[in-house]
Amino acid sequence: MNINDNLKKYIEENIFQEYSKNEPAHNVEHIKYVINRSFKFADTVPNINYDMVYTIAAYHDIGHHIDPKRHEIISAEIMLKDEKLKKFFSKDELKIIEEAIEDHRASADHEPRSIYGKIVSTADRNNTVEACLRRSYTYGKKLEPDFTDEELFERAYKHLNMKFGKNGYAKFFFKDEEYENFLKEIRELLADKKLFIDTQRTYISKLKNKGVI
Repeated sequence: MNINDNLKKYIEENIFQEYSKNEPAHNVEHIKYVINRSFKFADTVPNINYDMVYTIAAYHDIGHHIDPKRHEIISAEIMLKDEKLKKFFSKDELKIIEEAIEDHRASADHEPRSIYGKIVSTADRNNTVEACLRRSYTYGKKLEPDFTDEELFERAYKHLNMKFGKNGYAKFFFKDEEYENFLKEIRELLADKKLFIDTQRTYISKLKNKGVI
C-alpha cells in the first residue's frame, strides 16, 4: 500500500482539522477509523488506487456540520471545489471520488456506483457495540439538543433497529468477521428493548463520569 506523501501531508494538515466542526460521532477519530477500515477492504481488490481510497475516506463526512441530512452531497461538493486535489487526480478519478462520497451513506436508496463507494460505505459502519451506543447517543444529542437522556435512548433504539435490525437498511459489501460478530451482538441487544436502554444508560453514564462526553 503506497499513499502519495504530498497528498497525505496536505490532507492531514488541511482537511483533518475541518472535522473539529462536526459533532463527536463524525469527528477526526471517526475519519481515521474509516480510513483504516477502507485500507483493509481495499487490500482485497486488485489494482486499487489507494490514493483515491484515502481521499474518499478523508472527505466523506467533511460537510456533516453543515447539514447532516445532505452531508454526503455537501461533502462531495467540498471535495470537488478543492483545487489542490487536481494535482493528484485526473478528471475521471475525481468523478469516481465524488460519486463514492455521495454513495457512502447507509440509508442511500441505491448501491454505490463503484468499488470505491462500496469500500468506504462498508468501512463507515460501526463494528463494536460500544461504538454504536456512543455514536447513536452523541449524534442524537446533536440532532435533538432538547431531548432528555431517556428520550435519546428511545431514539437510539428505534434508529439502530432500522439500521441494524434483521431487515435493516445498512448494507455491507465485504466479508468481515468483525462486522459479523458485531451484527450478531447488536441484534441480540436490540431484541430486548429494556436491556438495550439499560445497557446504553450504563455505558453513557460511565463515559460522562470519565469526562469523555
